[in-house]
Amino acid sequence: MLSQVSLHIAFIRSFSGFLTGNLSPLFRVVLAVVILTCTLYCSQDFSTIDKIVEEGIKEHAFPSAVVVIGNSKQILYQNAYGRLTYDESSKLTTLRTIYDLASVTKVIATTSAIMKLYDLGKIDLNSAVAAYIPEFGNNGKSDITVMNLLVHNSGLTAWTPFYQDPEMDSPEKVKNAVYNCVKEYETGSRTLYSDYNAFLLGEIVSRISGQSLDKFCEDNIFTPLSMTDTDFLVPISEDYRIAPTENDTYWRNQLLVGYVHDEFAAILEGISGNAGLFSTGPDLFKFMQMMLNKGLYIDERKMSKGNANDTLFSPLTVELFTNKVTGLGYLNTRALGWETKPEPTKYPPGCGYRFSSNCFGHTGYTGTSVWCDKEKDLIVIFLTNRVYPTRGNEEIRNIRPKLHDEACRILGY
Repeated sequence: MLSQVSLHIAFIRSFSGFLTGNLSPLFRVVLAVVILTCTLYCSQDFSTIDKIVEEGIKEHAFPSAVVVIGNSKQILYQNAYGRLTYDESSKLTTLRTIYDLASVTKVIATTSAIMKLYDLGKIDLNSAVAAYIPEFGNNGKSDITVMNLLVHNSGLTAWTPFYQDPEMDSPEKVKNAVYNCVKEYETGSRTLYSDYNAFLLGEIVSRISGQSLDKFCEDNIFTPLSMTDTDFLVPISEDYRIAPTENDTYWRNQLLVGYVHDEFAAILEGISGNAGLFSTGPDLFKFMQMMLNKGLYIDERKMSKGNANDTLFSPLTVELFTNKVTGLGYLNTRALGWETKPEPTKYPPGCGYRFSSNCFGHTGYTGTSVWCDKEKDLIVIFLTNRVYPTRGNEEIRNIRPKLHDEACRILGY
């Protein structure tokens, strides 16, 4: 097999005649740029990415993984690793393996649905939540706005283990518990990442549109982008390619395959603004590429010569929702629904150190993440089922940033 260097030399030599032949100077320049660009991308060696992921599997940080790396124009590298479980007889992971996205749901589905309603002029981000959900405006919560939910400074608690309360045995009871809750802190005074916020955003989408959150997202986001492997309720017939999450011995007493891992979303029958979405690496790349292109995407469904460009969101809406919110009176790294580059804690930032501050992304509890760097024109999607067989293993907190840093290094950033 020819080495990468030999292939690149042969590639360049094969076009040398065109560059020196009877061509206009302008055409020669354009062709040279195309050749150099292709050579640059073809020359990247992503084997160190493979090594990072394979070492994670070896150390039982996760049994399976999918990595997709690309930019606003194309996928530069994608690969699938390991098996769906640690059992040697388990199915091999493929690029079609479906993952429980957990909190990545908050941006791919819920925030995007709000963005669509915003573009349509059907929602005011500065309006009170109670304007859309009247029963929520009690117990001193009338001042909470849609914007507060998006920035996660609403004053609401982070989460409640409803599954531990035998009384909370239906979606209606859980919803009413959230509607009637009491604030934990003063609205707008600090950030507290909360599943309540995302759940309420999903409910607002349903109240405004008259559709369930999953149906609205299917019609307005997933279908236009040809995200055919993305849904809240995956058919049982697809279980063979779903990465299992946890072996639940504390509530559902079963291995979770296609059954949403998040307990809050599970009580809500798998459809919630905070969690419940399932997807694949290639599908998520379509979405993130659209976001990096400021709402523009290739419509593969139009019957025309080549693919037609279309717009899912306006460029101004994409910028509004993906830029860090400032002027809050306290340190904040959140955008609207999205996270930007977080401050390091005892763990490195999820997007690593090499991503610029002009980035946005999100992580999911099950071991999933999507990150996009606008300055570097870079997308990194990293999907794992790190909660298999239990949620106790958190080694992905170290592996994920290392992988993002390595992707940047390979591409010269």
